[in-house]
Amino acid sequence: MYTRLPSVARRLERFLQITGVVLGALLLAVPGWSLEGQNHEEPQVKAPAGKAGKTARVAGGEVVVTAPRMDIPLNENPAATTVVDRSILSVMPRTIAADEALASVPGVKVDNQANGERVHLSIRGQGILTEHGIRGIKVLLDGIPLNDPTGFVPDLYDVDWATVQRIEVLRGPASSLYGGAGSGGIINIATSDGGPGPIDGLARLDLGSHGFFKVLAQAGGAHDGMRYRFAVSRNQGNGYRVHTAFNGTNLYGKIQLRNTNRLRLTAIVAGTSFFNENAEGLNLEQVEEDPTQANPDALAYNEYQKTRRGTLGFCGQYDLSPAQRISFTVYGRHTRYRESVPSSIIHSGYDGYGGSVQYSLQSSIGSLRNHLDAGADLDWQDIDEYKRPNLGGGLEGPEIVADQLISQGGKALFAFDRLDLGHNWNIVFGARHDHIDNELDDRLKAGGVDLSGNATFSKTTARLGAAWSWRPSLGFYASWGQGFLPPATEELASNPDSLGGFNEGLRPATSHSFETGVRGQAWTRLTYEVALFRLMTHGDFGRYRRPDRPLETFYRNAGDSRRYGLETQLLWLPIDRLTLRLAYTYSHFKYDEVSIGDIVYSDTWLPNTPRQMAYLDVEYSPLCHLALGAAVDARSRAYIDGTNATWIDGYTLVHLRLKYRVHLGATGTMDVMLAIRNLTGTSYIAFTEPDPDGNSYQPGPGREYFAGVLARF
Repeated sequence: MYTRLPSVARRLERFLQITGVVLGALLLAVPGWSLEGQNHEEPQVKAPAGKAGKTARVAGGEVVVTAPRMDIPLNENPAATTVVDRSILSVMPRTIAADEALASVPGVKVDNQANGERVHLSIRGQGILTEHGIRGIKVLLDGIPLNDPTGFVPDLYDVDWATVQRIEVLRGPASSLYGGAGSGGIINIATSDGGPGPIDGLARLDLGSHGFFKVLAQAGGAHDGMRYRFAVSRNQGNGYRVHTAFNGTNLYGKIQLRNTNRLRLTAIVAGTSFFNENAEGLNLEQVEEDPTQANPDALAYNEYQKTRRGTLGFCGQYDLSPAQRISFTVYGRHTRYRESVPSSIIHSGYDGYGGSVQYSLQSSIGSLRNHLDAGADLDWQDIDEYKRPNLGGGLEGPEIVADQLISQGGKALFAFDRLDLGHNWNIVFGARHDHIDNELDDRLKAGGVDLSGNATFSKTTARLGAAWSWRPSLGFYASWGQGFLPPATEELASNPDSLGGFNEGLRPATSHSFETGVRGQAWTRLTYEVALFRLMTHGDFGRYRRPDRPLETFYRNAGDSRRYGLETQLLWLPIDRLTLRLAYTYSHFKYDEVSIGDIVYSDTWLPNTPRQMAYLDVEYSPLCHLALGAAVDARSRAYIDGTNATWIDGYTLVHLRLKYRVHLGATGTMDVMLAIRNLTGTSYIAFTEPDPDGNSYQPGPGREYFAGVLARF
């Protein structure tokens, strides 16, 4: 008998370790800390003198953007940044996946598998070749990180996009802020708060094509210095291809305490359950025959993924003085995961714990203002995993073919400084050192061979940037930064030499990038940003197969690449009640050299990367309670793999939507929503994967219809 999960005592010990480190540092820094001196009013943050003119103003509303961890106003932030606000999120027809939420962000590519919640996501091509999930992009949900110590996010099932209030996306290497998890950028997701009244709530029902169904109930409010919100949702669908059914349940609670002059605390509790069938990709002949069919292997082996997860976390800030602040985060997460693949049935238990402490100091000398931040991140994860052979149809064989415990730990020290030089100049410098340990305990030792091992990765990264506001409505910025992308858990555990153990041939991918941009506003109706970047990477990861194990995917450092790009975003209100949003991306991503099989190719295009992507959204409100919208999503052709021998054609999709609001009494409203996706019924390949067996093609859905009702009280 094998022990499948770490003992309860071990989990508790890990959680108490990280909690003690974080809260201990906080309390040592705050002698005499107490909850006395209650103040039930919301804390007010005053802008420094002379900064009032740096806030963009569009159509009568102030737009203030801050980068995660740095609290930098947009015009002082030397990095390409996009904010997705409630006006965009509220018109999503399904509210179940990141491809809808991030459609208007340039430089971001989301590949939606089977039109559900299982996605790949990349920024400027970083993470584009991941088998599933998100690699090298820091994802924060209400301040709680979703990444493991290697920087990998297995999914976004914890996010109910219907409850999201705001998303901030920082594009480009940010490893000096978040280590390996920030190699490609940062996605900071904030859900809505409770209040401002004592109690409010909403109920939402959505129906649509392919058996889609979602119901959401939410309640929240504010009372005596506390805000709270609790939500529960359930969604399911059959998918537009055979063997792509899915269903998911989300529970989410958020409590914010503001009943002291100095302390602000947020508690998060979340539960997620998600199941999806996996149809896998098709080869070209299968696509031409029937693009809705499943890959025969997916049916023969009943491929699927099942995830259950619980999360508990705390985020807070304590003001030591008007110029000093301690910020802290602590969290624990437990996941049970089962996956059926052609070679085996994989059973995994994940126990993750982590936290951070950050000290912030503001000081000034004459006209110079300085903002210093320094701190530490700590993360642990234990993965208890065993595999049994897949006998077909998802039926497990009796023997165990792999049984291992992977223990991961990440430690980091960071510091960054923002100097306001006056005359509208700002300089930002940051540095960080990361140390990541991966240890594998082979408990099976099949045939007397012990596959236990370890992999350790360390790296110091830096970032330097400057921003200049020529006038309140026009600013320029430039920055240089380094990226550090260690092998993710999935890549390390995919061992080409055995069914267990680590892939010991992997090393971190590194990068450095330079970008420059301009952002501004014209009149009071137009805001824009244009960014140009150059990104050089070394040791890019690539996927491959072995002839003796043709149903499994492995990784290696396949080559180096050079990437140039242009990203544009625009918000224009030409007349009252008419809004236009445009996101355009030009990507010139090429390998210097890349190994595919036994051949080395030079100067070829990166796969699954359209040269051009554009998204235009138009909304018109002829009446105050009626909104009509249309969106155009266009992409140019993309190559299948690094050989550039084959490609998929580009496509253009048109989506329509309508929202009508009815008032229910004095305080309630009801929104009725209708949407048509892919109005013209265009046949297209949504994305491709560089699979050596030729099953590279993932067809997109045809015309789809959705309807929803949202009631607020």
